[in-house]
Parts: sequence; structure tokens; C-alpha cells
Amino acid sequence: MKKWNAFKSTVNNSYTYTVITASFSGSSTETNITVRNGVVTERAYTLYTSNSGNRSVVKTWTENSATLNTHTEVPPSLTIDEIYAKAKAEWLSVDKSKNEIYFEINDDGMISTCGYFPKGCQDDCFIGVNIKSITPL
Repeated sequence: MKKWNAFKSTVNNSYTYTVITASFSGSSTETNITVRNGVVTERAYTLYTSNSGNRSVVKTWTENSATLNTHTEVPPSLTIDEIYAKAKAEWLSVDKSKNEIYFEINDDGMISTCGYFPKGCQDDCFIGVNIKSITPL
């Protein structure tokens, strides 16, 4: 969290980050979240499908501050601070005997993957976040 706090300070708590998902069925998503002065102000979502290695856009939408979190097919937007808090309170505190728990940082020392999946689950069971990138505005 030290690296995150240093980064946040240098960018005046204004940044964008991209959350990714992938399914065994070939679908994947990218959600770009924009944070200005510590407040989420925009979210852009794209759903892809992959067929024989070809990736196609299936659905896309963008929300602004007036429409934020109106698309309920994805979790509500969070700041990176809120993600760290959720990681500590929820994703990293599940029963280790029943779940596989993951926590990874990126090359800059900031959170990139955090979450878990129940042991024995076969498909699309990950609960948590996969962050592809965090960049300053």
C-alpha cells in the first residue's frame, strides 16, 4: 500500500485503471474507471467474445458522473483505495481451507490481482479483481 499511496500523492489522486475478466467460454471484459481527486467520475465497459482466436466487441457502454453505476451487470465502481479496503476486509479474509486466495502486485508495486475462488470450483468462480493497468490522468 506504500507504493500506492506514493503514486496517488504524485497524481493528486487522479488516475484511470482497467479491470479485466476472462471466461472459459471465450468472453472477456475490460472496464476503464476514471478517478478525479479521489472520486470515480467515469466508467467505460466493453464485452468481447472470442471465436477461433478472433476477438469481437459484443457490447460497449460509458457512464459519466450522472449515470455512474447504472449498468448493474458489473460490480459498482470503486477507487483503488476502496479496492485495497475490500481486499483486506473481504477477499483476503475468506476461509483458507475452503478457498484458493490470490494477491499479486504489478511491476510498480501496486495491487494487480486480489481475490479467491472456492476449492473444487471448475469454471468462472473467481471473486475479486484483476487490474490490467493503473495510469495517471
